[in-house]
Amino acid sequence: MEGGAGGVGRTEEVVDRASATLASAMLATLDRDSRALGDGDPLPPLFHWMYCRELAPGRQLDIDGHQKRGDFLPALPFSRRMWAGGRIAFEGSLRIGERIRRRSTVRSVTPKKGRSGPLVLVAVEHRISGNDGEIVEEQDLVFLERPTEPLVLPDVSAPEDEMEWSESVTPNAAVLFRFSALTFNAHRIHYDRDYACDVEMYPDLVVHGPLTALLLADLATRRSGRALRTLTFRARRPMFVDRAITLQGRPSGDGVDLRALDETGAVAMSARAGLA
Repeated sequence: MEGGAGGVGRTEEVVDRASATLASAMLATLDRDSRALGDGDPLPPLFHWMYCRELAPGRQLDIDGHQKRGDFLPALPFSRRMWAGGRIAFEGSLRIGERIRRRSTVRSVTPKKGRSGPLVLVAVEHRISGNDGEIVEEQDLVFLERPTEPLVLPDVSAPEDEMEWSESVTPNAAVLFRFSALTFNAHRIHYDRDYACDVEMYPDLVVHGPLTALLLADLATRRSGRALRTLTFRARRPMFVDRAITLQGRPSGDGVDLRALDETGAVAMSARAGLA
């Protein structure tokens, strides 16, 4: 572990094997044929989130289920954590069964003033490399004060422009539990309804932002028949268990414009995929 004051420049390195079992389990979670992948096959986009995880012992977890800050991620005055978005570049292919390495670096720690109060934005870079490929990912993590009142989402008009592709999915509690397990994400908002409602003041279990991003990436590759070169996504509002999500996409230039709409028709995540 390296790094300077405030955590900027701090690094972490983890080595893993891209297990075919986990890849098959993710396909099953997405309600796909779990036998479709095996050793040597290219890892589908964003499946790298299952590997090279932080394997913190239980005693090192905070009340929310995340690893306590102060080791890799800096200790901060705010304890509520959100993944606001990211930018990912795919060079070559990581392959199922191969040994992969993740090297992560804290790039910036920036205090800001948001609509609901003060926050800290932490930018983290991950480089995940294999024999013939590398993924370079930049994550935007937001740390906020814990809420004192139930979440009330503003009414937002549904977008009026047409998208060429449109599919609907309704994640249930089993899907959220499986995705949490496969990505070793113990954040309690995704599986502990009492915690999600009573402590973080959500109306129900929260759908993972990364799950929504993975579904949008999957839509882009299936409908276009082409591999991803880049993916940029931004979470705009939370979505909740047992409520319909509409995944939409439209080819544009050398890529695809993507979005996920919540059950009210509001844009909950926007994304842009660059195609190979």
